[in-house]
Amino acid sequence: MRIVIDACVDPRVVEAFPGHEVQTLFDLGWQHLKDEVVVRQLQCDVFVTADRGFEHQHNLKALRFGIVIVHVARNQVRFYRPLFPEILEAARRVRAGGVVHVYERVGGAGLTGAR
Repeated sequence: MRIVIDACVDPRVVEAFPGHEVQTLFDLGWQHLKDEVVVRQLQCDVFVTADRGFEHQHNLKALRFGIVIVHVARNQVRFYRPLFPEILEAARRVRAGGVVHVYERVGGAGLTGAR
């Protein structure tokens, strides 16, 4: 699976995807590009972001990749690590033009969607 991680996500989240081809927008040098430019240029299967408005700002049906939106209290890897299994599962489930949300919850994580 080819995965790209948004600039708004702690880059150490790459650790959630062992055995997969993972890059961050920083790796690509695209961290300063506007979302609409990034969306047109992305060549991946899954885009991981913490931008909760991302799915409402783009025409999902036109996307060639799926989106995983991770909801954490703070953008620090320690908040993402407990969600790594759910983030990986969300990346496996999401399809092009679809969105899966991964939520940090008291007592465990949760997934919603797979549109």
